Amino acid sequence: MSMPDRDFSPLFSIAPMMDWTDHHYRTLARLISKHAWLYTEMLAAETIVYQKDNLDRFLAFSQEQHPIVLQIGGNNLENIATATELANPYGYDGINFNCGCPSPRVVGRGCFGARLMLDPKFVGEAMSVIASKTNCPVSVKCRIGVDDQDSYNELCDFIYKVSALSPTRHFIIHSRKALLNGISPADNRKIPPLKYEYYFALLRDFPDLKFTINGGINSIDEVNAALHEGAYGVMVGRAAYNYPWSLLGHVDTAVYGVPNSGVTRRQVLEKYQAYGDSVLWRDGKKPNVRDIVKPLLGLFHSEPGNSLWKRKADAAFRTCSTIKSFLEETLDDIPDYVLDATVAEPLGASRNPFAGIQDILPPPYKRNMQELMYVYSV
Repeated sequence: MSMPDRDFSPLFSIAPMMDWTDHHYRTLARLISKHAWLYTEMLAAETIVYQKDNLDRFLAFSQEQHPIVLQIGGNNLENIATATELANPYGYDGINFNCGCPSPRVVGRGCFGARLMLDPKFVGEAMSVIASKTNCPVSVKCRIGVDDQDSYNELCDFIYKVSALSPTRHFIIHSRKALLNGISPADNRKIPPLKYEYYFALLRDFPDLKFTINGGINSIDEVNAALHEGAYGVMVGRAAYNYPWSLLGHVDTAVYGVPNSGVTRRQVLEKYQAYGDSVLWRDGKKPNVRDIVKPLLGLFHSEPGNSLWKRKADAAFRTCSTIKSFLEETLDDIPDYVLDATVAEPLGASRNPFAGIQDILPPPYKRNMQELMYVYSV
């Protein structure tokens, strides 16, 4: 399969992660990569509606963060519609609907997140409402299944119904099912096995739709391996957060094919410090130094001085009142050659998780009469 054009298309995106992909992290990510697509944390439609007099706190972002997608969660069509309308003036590059989060904070609040995969009719209605209230592209993020409803045909039924009942043409597929029996979100990222063959079978069976792959992809080589196998896009989560320099630093050159910007960690830190001190204590007690520094803690992963820098950071959180003073207090143990080096060649992936994937695809999806009647009857 041919790879997508390397332009404004979302070849590489950073997954929406609650309590992680906030404005601070997105600011850092954009300083490192100019082309990666950013996603907000999931925002509940109810939060947007009930905070309509305080929307900047939840929806505002700097123009440098484009391209950026707003992820909305919810189970009330009226609130979803209103939330979309309220978000429109902010100029997001897309709106994504959450049908994949397994967190008890989400699925326990009246059919929310991954539990919505059990109700494709509602998802289709929600996507129709969102699309009718915005001019930007819309998409769904989902798992490959929920609990014991995890066959490939059941996943296809969900995709078929949602796409037939709404204008949705882009699905982001987390290639694990969600277990809603009380295990933690962290365990939901490890215990259910990855089934990449489901994702690549969707490319085969729904050629008119676009699918982004998510789950277990931890290196640029793995990103490019997925693209070479025909993926429309690749979404990376924790690895993009935990290793911002060693992973995001290669996105523009190795994925989008643009020349190396020559940026160094020192230059990134100088700009991030100016940003951090400009927003410090903006809302009274928040954000504090720890909030703003949190995205930086993986910046020196595997580099000399990293462990000592982190130990100093723990102490500095208790004494420093500005980001400038925090960096002055902690950076002495990071060698100058680390701070001033540009991004090196990416390390090769230890394995290609997609090798031979075309040989193990499940049988093609067959839309049975019951599924056809379901769509035509609603």
